[in-house]
Parts: sequence; structure tokens; C-alpha cells
Amino acid sequence: MKFTLGIALSPLDQLTELAKTAEECGFSSIALPDSLFYMQSAAAKYPYTADGSRFWGPETPWVDPLIGATAMAVATSRIRFYTNVLKLGSRNPLLLARQVGSVAAMSGNRFGFGVGIGWAPEEFEWCGVPYARRGARVDEMIEVIKLVLDGGMVEYHGEFFDFDPLQVSPAPTEQVPFYIGGHTEVALRRAARVGDGWASAMMTYDELCRTIGKLDALRAEFGRGTDPFEIQAVCVDRFGRAGYQDLADAGVTDAIVIPWLAEGIGFDGELAAKQDSLRRFAAAHIDDPIVAEVSK
Repeated sequence: MKFTLGIALSPLDQLTELAKTAEECGFSSIALPDSLFYMQSAAAKYPYTADGSRFWGPETPWVDPLIGATAMAVATSRIRFYTNVLKLGSRNPLLLARQVGSVAAMSGNRFGFGVGIGWAPEEFEWCGVPYARRGARVDEMIEVIKLVLDGGMVEYHGEFFDFDPLQVSPAPTEQVPFYIGGHTEVALRRAARVGDGWASAMMTYDELCRTIGKLDALRAEFGRGTDPFEIQAVCVDRFGRAGYQDLADAGVTDAIVIPWLAEGIGFDGELAAKQDSLRRFAAAHIDDPIVAEVSK
């Protein structure tokens, strides 16, 4: 099992230094969240908290994840980056394909594309995209982005997107992995059908185990049961050596962690305190011979 650093809600001027420290400490990746804007009044409840409330405010910093990944990639040489997850529904797939290809090129193929639909009707409507039939639209978007990223002259004629032969260059020299987010049955089926992995939001260990079981069954249904498949998990009730062993045994391939929160350091904490927290976490877990053996 690998460890990914979650950098959600951190001040933007800390990101490149956190990336460099995470790389030095042996973290595998950095997960970048996505939020387009903060609407004063939301039409829908946030789906990943018990009461549907948002745990951030209008002043909370959110870097565009594709720009953030590029900036951190330039400052590092080994660590990977992935969106966790970028909201596809309100965006244009051709523009996104160009952006994702650019990040892949600028990072030396150290980028994975984690995608979801998006939960807020305002993000669709205020960006000029209908909220209705968003799932079917996102399915086509994934097809379009993958097609363009494969390189060469391509065309697409679907229900939502239609274009004649075109080419976006340079194409990535390695395939960009797609990780599908979401906890619904539809999202899990999408991940099993077209994803290289699945990305969770906050879940308990028992919820993760049930979900991983569902994904295993769905992947077998789609004839993909033996294909490589990543499970990127944010687990809220398993920590420490025994906890990470449990996650690895359950099939988690990538534990997303924010070590400083466990030490009482806030999202807006001092950079040096966060860096020291990363070093303590690495010494206790990434350098742990038992955890390292599980990671192989």
C-alpha cells in the first residue's frame, strides 16, 4: 500500500514546499481536490458529511488542481499527482483533454486524472451546462478525453459532443490513468467499467470493505476482474500500523492521509509544522519495515 498526501485547503504558498517535503519523505503521490466556487446558498446538500454541510467557507483557498499539479511537478522529480477528484460535469472535454495532456507532458507522466460528476447544480448551470442528464454527459466526456489523449487525428460523434477530425499535440507519451470517484451504484459501475481505479471520499473501514467488494464483483461482471485497479481511500477510522495493515488487507492500494490534522495542526497551520508532521509520519509508517513489505 502506498501513501498519498492530501493537500486540501492548505494555503497556496505552501504547496510547492509541501510537495518537495512529501517527495523527500517517500510519499507516492499528492491528491488535489477541486472546487469551482463557493455559492452563498447551495441548492443541494454536500454528499460527504453527515448533515450535508460544507466544511469550508468562501475564503477557503482552492487552487485549480491542474495548475497546482503542474506547479508542484516543476518543483519535484519523482512524486506523482492526481486529482481527487476533478468535477467533469461543468467543463468542456476538449479543453480538459488539452489541459490534462499538458500536465502529463510538464510532469514527465507523473499525473493521474481522478474524475467525478460534481454535486452542486450551480456549478453546472452557472457555467452554462445543464444539470439534467449529467451522468450520461460525463460518460461521453470520459470517452472524448481518452480518445484525444491517445493522440493522432480523431473525431467523435455522440449525443452531447460532436466534432470532425482534430488533433491535440503533444499527446502524452504514457497513458494517463483515470480514477473514478463517487459512492453511488452508478459511480461504482462507471469505475469498474472504464476506470483504472476508484477514489473514495471520507469513509469508514466497514464502508470501504463493502464498497471494495462491490467493485470486485462489478469488475468481474465487466470482464475486468484481473486488470490492475487502484483503490484510493480516505478512511476515517483506521490509523497507525495496525490500521494501515487492515486497509492493505482490505485491498486499499493507496491511503490518502493528512498527517498534520491528526496532530492538531489545522489546514491553515504553519508550513514548518506541517513539514515536521510529514517527517514524523514517514518515520513511523513509510519507513516502517512491515508497512514497506505490504507496499511491495
